[in-house]
This record gives sequence, structure tokens and C-alpha cells, in this order.
Amino acid sequence: MRSVVIFDSEFGNTREIAEAIAAELQASGVVEVDKVGTPAAEAVIPTNVDLLIVGGPTQMHGISPAMRAYLGTFHSGSLAGIRVAAFDTRVAGWPLFTGAASGGIAKVLETFGATMVVPPESFIVSGKEGPLAEGELERARAWARQIIAVVPQPAEAVAG
Repeated sequence: MRSVVIFDSEFGNTREIAEAIAAELQASGVVEVDKVGTPAAEAVIPTNVDLLIVGGPTQMHGISPAMRAYLGTFHSGSLAGIRVAAFDTRVAGWPLFTGAASGGIAKVLETFGATMVVPPESFIVSGKEGPLAEGELERARAWARQIIAVVPQPAEAVAG
């Protein structure tokens, strides 16, 4: 199974989460993982991808401009048949007050035909520039294990 983790990270916190997720997917032994940060991701429209995980920092209560630009590279139906998951980093608090980019990312991905495999997830930073709150990297790894558990694996990967 081929997976791609796309992320935007201004202060490095979202990158840490993306790397923890990618490492856990790879450690599963049944997932080939590419991780790409925006703006480099702008050129990456997934092909031959079974699982796409997209995340970014919450900025101005929503999706960051770099991630919004990346998501704008898709077109109707371009993600049909692709399983996806969305995450963000944000400060602690009720999402109504802090915002949460993951929900917006998920909606955009679904608009282009993707199928969400788990609910969008937020990972907490201690302040605008971070660092990540204690335990968030382990939560990211646990979230990746949830994804692995619900995404059907190709028969040859499971048998291997």
C-alpha cells in the first residue's frame, strides 16, 4: 500500500506530527510512505496512492494559506477511490474559539471524491510557535495506528 503524508508547517510542530505519523505507518510493515511538505507538495497530485494524510497548522481559525493553495491543485473527482485522513496543530481550547484546520481540510478532500477513514484530528501546541504539548507525538503515533487498523491492506502485504 502506498501512502503519502502531505503537510504544511510554519514553526516545525506540524512537521513533527507528520513525521511521527509517517514513521508509525512505515513501522507497520505494510505501508510504503512518502512525506512531502508544502510548498513542495504543490506539485504533488497523488497517483497510485491508497492513503493520503493531509495536515497543517490552524491559522486564522482555519486552513493555512500554503495548505489552501495545495488543496486548490485538485479538481473534481481527482481523489475518487483514495482513502484520506486529515489533521492539524492548534492551541488548546474549544475549537469554536481556537479553530481547527483539520475539519476544513477533510471537507475539501471529500469534495474531490476522497473517503475519510477516521475523523479529523487536532494535535495541541503550547503556544502559537509551540512547542507541542506533552504526549502529542505519542497521540499522533496512536492515531496512525487507528488509520492502519481501518484501512484494508493489500493481500500481498498482509501475507508478507
